[in-house]
Amino acid sequence: MTKQKKTKVKGAQLRPQTLQSEILRLFGRHSKKPFNAKQVIRKLKIANNKDSVQTALEKLVKSGKLVATPDYKFKLGRKQSRTRSSDTYYEGRVDITRTGAGYILVPDLEGDIYVAAKFMKSAMHGDKVKVRAWTRPGRRKLEGEVHTVLERATETFIGTIRLYPKHAIITTDGMGSPFDIFVSLANTKGASDGEKVTVKIVNWERGPHADPEGEVSVVLGEAGSHDIEMKAILINKGFDLVFSEEAMAIAEALPAVITEEEVALRRDMRAITTFTIDPDTAKDFDDALSIQFLENGEYEIGVHIADVAHYLTPGTILDQEAYQRSTSVYLVDRVLPMLPERLSNELCSLRPHEDKLTFSAVFIFNENDKLIKRWFGRTVTHSDHRFTYEEAQAVLEGGDGPFEGELKKLNRLALKLRKERFKKGSINFETDEVKFRLDEDGTPLEVYIKERKDSNMLIEDFMLLANREVATFINEKADGHEIPFVYRIHDEPDPERVEEFARFAREFGFEMNISSKEEIARSYNRLTKEAAKTPALKLLEPVAIRTMAKAAYSTENIGHYGLGFAFYSHFTSPIRRYSDVLAHRVLALNLESSSPVRVKKDVLEEQCRHISLQERKAMDAERESVKYKQVEFIEKHIGETFEGQVSGFSDYGVFVALKANHCEGMVSFATMPEPFDLASGRLSITGSRTGRTFKMGDDMWVKIVATDLARRRIDMAWDEEAQE
Repeated sequence: MTKQKKTKVKGAQLRPQTLQSEILRLFGRHSKKPFNAKQVIRKLKIANNKDSVQTALEKLVKSGKLVATPDYKFKLGRKQSRTRSSDTYYEGRVDITRTGAGYILVPDLEGDIYVAAKFMKSAMHGDKVKVRAWTRPGRRKLEGEVHTVLERATETFIGTIRLYPKHAIITTDGMGSPFDIFVSLANTKGASDGEKVTVKIVNWERGPHADPEGEVSVVLGEAGSHDIEMKAILINKGFDLVFSEEAMAIAEALPAVITEEEVALRRDMRAITTFTIDPDTAKDFDDALSIQFLENGEYEIGVHIADVAHYLTPGTILDQEAYQRSTSVYLVDRVLPMLPERLSNELCSLRPHEDKLTFSAVFIFNENDKLIKRWFGRTVTHSDHRFTYEEAQAVLEGGDGPFEGELKKLNRLALKLRKERFKKGSINFETDEVKFRLDEDGTPLEVYIKERKDSNMLIEDFMLLANREVATFINEKADGHEIPFVYRIHDEPDPERVEEFARFAREFGFEMNISSKEEIARSYNRLTKEAAKTPALKLLEPVAIRTMAKAAYSTENIGHYGLGFAFYSHFTSPIRRYSDVLAHRVLALNLESSSPVRVKKDVLEEQCRHISLQERKAMDAERESVKYKQVEFIEKHIGETFEGQVSGFSDYGVFVALKANHCEGMVSFATMPEPFDLASGRLSITGSRTGRTFKMGDDMWVKIVATDLARRRIDMAWDEEAQE
């Protein structure tokens, strides 16, 4: 095929046919704007006179490609601008791509709406927008353009400031598409050229093609420090680093003393053996367990949760800011809390040897460990001991330590609850969690995989029990009539994606039974067991998770497929999840009344959508911080050789996960000693000269060539000598 020579437009005298083509391209780039002949000449920077351009415009009108407007201008014809069958308006959230294009996620709409970058207006990732959508003839996929931005996901960004004589420009950071923000010199807070700053948008619409206008909030300093990069991740995901002065004032004014009048309104459980089990670094203890052996051989287990709703008054600035965050964000080296420390680490934290206000789920089991009774309500409790996971595990393994009998009884019951859950269809996805050992300034010294032991799973099993039973209680209380509630839902997997994964797994020698949703769950559990023995199968687990639907919050209960529960909510972590605060409020209303109490479902559903969105943003931030720290760790090892495992292939190279430290990078095909052909299923590559093959899961020795912290990237090269 012969490559066509590109027509020179700027400064040229275009021939009639070429002129019409270039005019159409101009109108295509500005599909909603009308132009006259003079404006066309100015936009295209061509040497044609006004008459020749006017003639071209009129010919395009005759052909139906342009239409004339009453003010002697022209614009793109309807058929030319949108070959579509119909227009419909939707409201949804923006999921933006690196190219600047976006996908609008609309509740209750199957699929999403694609919006090209030129039709995004000023909409950013996470914004709620009104979008005009259409389908082109012969296509099923909805396309559209942003009509109005209804709600901003964030108005604060981080970026690099550049100073000019009369103004400043801040170019935003982040993994998405960067954009510029105009700032007057009076609003730079004294930032120096090239420094990192946070900036708040004060005007999104300064006029056609103008950058949004902002004001510098905080001057962070010179780029490149660990602290600034972690803050940048949070800000770019839309999370505020600080609470407002008004919110902090409300938190500080909350009373620390628990009055006798308040105790009288609650079930007093302070005399019952109670303790917490949390990570070593935890400061916000939002759950505790109690155990009491009854005279008739039965025993009582209490799951006690910080009564955050007691302190968080609906509608206050403090409550509004907690809702806007919706979740605490856990980065590698820090936590951005949902609530001020006055609440999260002091008033609400179930610290040892302190009386605390709690919301409890209390269960009675018979001598055969069968659940026979449950109770929910507000309590006052007193933690007798604070265990770390390691300390609790030592007691479970060694048989000696504080509350040994109570811990072991709880663990035996947890094992039974877990076994019963898996028997009823719960899926056991225990993906590796990467952890870091850091020095005082946050520099990573070691990367390792967190080991899950009985003490971790013990707590998890009792939290699952409480969450399930709270949701079940609300359903039973409704008695056939709906009580709007915050359910944690998880849909069944998409059959097509499961079939595709089953074919993929077969290439690894693993056969799945996908004849029913129950068999799919069993196959996933069997995969987890086999992966523990076969390293190559370990690579299938994250792929399997991606075939599953994402869990979310909703007032429409469809059950939780992954857990195998018909009813499930989040009740047990209100210090770090706003969903749990909402669940406490609805539960409290229905405990206080003999008849069902219904809150406004549409309001609660909108809150569920916001919380689900914030949860995804927090997860993205957490993953990005892990990747950043992995690259930061490995940059000290440039030039060193490591043993790795092939974790995937792309058109450009081989992904390799290092065995020693779990960091992943890419070996570019351009650095390989011979051309390699990528198999159609992307599961293997074969050398074109030697026939050497690498498959997913194979060992590959690699040398660290370079790192790029800004792009979170590790470049590797295959080390043939070490491989031999």
